Amino acid sequence: MAGRVKAKIVEAAWELFHEKGYDNTTIDDIIKRSGTSKGSFYYHFDSKDAFLGTLSEILDEKYLELSQEIEDDMNNFDKLIYLDAKMHEALENMVNADLLASLYSTQLVSKTGQNLLDQNRIYYRLIGRIVEEGQKRGEIVENKSVSEIVKYYAMCERALVSEWCLSKGSYSLAEYSKEYFPIMMEEFRRKE
Repeated sequence: MAGRVKAKIVEAAWELFHEKGYDNTTIDDIIKRSGTSKGSFYYHFDSKDAFLGTLSEILDEKYLELSQEIEDDMNNFDKLIYLDAKMHEALENMVNADLLASLYSTQLVSKTGQNLLDQNRIYYRLIGRIVEEGQKRGEIVENKSVSEIVKYYAMCERALVSEWCLSKGSYSLAEYSKEYFPIMMEEFRRKE
């Protein structure tokens, strides 16, 4: 039950951040949107800033949702490209570039850990499974380890997002990713 209440609060907060902006969203707005109480809010979060650490959870939930859309027989290299395109499309619609830049910057100065880089995240496990399966099926090169390819994949995704943030969201992240991410990953596609 407590997990569901926290999830409702997190979901409401991110909806409001997207609609109203981070600075214009109050704790009372979040409580009202989530249909919870002030006590529930403060049980799970000590401030609005605490939500900056929840982005990885939101992204992981979206990756899980997207992974359910993928056909099992799809080429695993194409699965990687698909996930990136769909995730960047969702990200562009969930979080504005300024807020995302703030979230990334907190990861750079965090003393409590960098949850976006946590290798136990759903994100890393999912991408790792796809790469491993792709290597077994001869769709992804085997001259690099699964962990090396996953690290490169994540680095390329972060590069595209960082550039979008630096550009203040002046172009479509989704369209840019569709065009350039396949080029960035092409070295790992197994040629027949």
